[in-house]
This record gives sequence, structure tokens and C-alpha cells, in this order.
Amino acid sequence: MKDDLEKYIKQCMQNEREGQLKIYQLFSPVLYGICLKYMKNEDDAKDVFQEAFVIVFQKISQYKFEGSFEGWLKRIFINKLIETLNKKKKENFFLDVFDPDTDYSEEEELDIIPIEQEKLLEYIRDLPDQYRTVFNLYVFEKMKHKEIAEVLKISEGTSKSNLNRAKRILQKRILSIKNFKTA
Repeated sequence: MKDDLEKYIKQCMQNEREGQLKIYQLFSPVLYGICLKYMKNEDDAKDVFQEAFVIVFQKISQYKFEGSFEGWLKRIFINKLIETLNKKKKENFFLDVFDPDTDYSEEEELDIIPIEQEKLLEYIRDLPDQYRTVFNLYVFEKMKHKEIAEVLKISEGTSKSNLNRAKRILQKRILSIKNFKTA
């Protein structure tokens, strides 16, 4: 598989359609899933997905065969998603809502409640943009608050605050479903 992937990447570097199709087929499910996590609806997710793949094929000659190719792809997609979310907002995308009197250095652990994956993804998509983006970067992309702050051009405190607020909103929605089902 690794040899095949390298072959497809080199074909893409030569602008060969066969390599582009193979790369698309191999990685589109994961990358489209990422787009769905960040965008509020499927149409927006599809638009970003298509635009990001165009960027991938334009920049593929910059890939140096060092590190994970999938990681390289994800970084392009996440950058495009963040760029798109920032453009959608006329005002500043991230409100600096960090309260210096509140200590967000310790992440609060939330109760674990079983929930269907599709329902959880729906709840994540319903989060306000700033909370959803920080939540996704932290939970799914495993970024630290310092990295998130740099990427989004916000303070670490705002990143922590937005993550905690996202968790609270999700917890409230999940608990309301659980209480509804047991009532």
C-alpha cells in the first residue's frame, strides 16, 4: 500500500488524472467526514471539500514524502475549513470571551453517556461556529490549546473557554435526550 500511495502521489505531481482519482478515492471518506464536523450543513461541507481537494492537487508538489501523507492532507483541509469559517463571519469570528477570574487550566471531566455517533455529530454541527471549531481541533485533531490559539489567532484562554462551553452545550443536549428517553 505504501508503495502504491507513493506512486499515486508522484502521478499527481505529474498532473496525471489516474493518480488524482486514486488519492481522492483513498482519502475522501475521512476528509469529507472532517468537513462535516466543521461545517453547519452538508452543502457547505461539500463546497469546502471540493475547494480543499483542488488546493491539495495544486500544492502536492510541496509534499516531501516525510511524515504522514494523510496528516499533510488533513492540515490542508483544516486550514481551508478555518479560512472558510472566518470568511463567513463579517465580525471577528472568535470572541475573546476568556474571563481571567475563571481558572480554565484544569479540564473538567464530564459524565460519559452513550449516544449514537450520528446524533453526536449532529449536536456538534449545531454548536456555534467558534465553539465547534475549537472542540473539533481539540478533540478530533488532538491539538493543544496553544496550537489552537496560534491557528485561530485567539488567546489560549479563549480556546479553553470555548472548549468548555462546547462541552457544556453538548452535555446539556445529551442529558436532555437521556432524560427524555427515561421519562
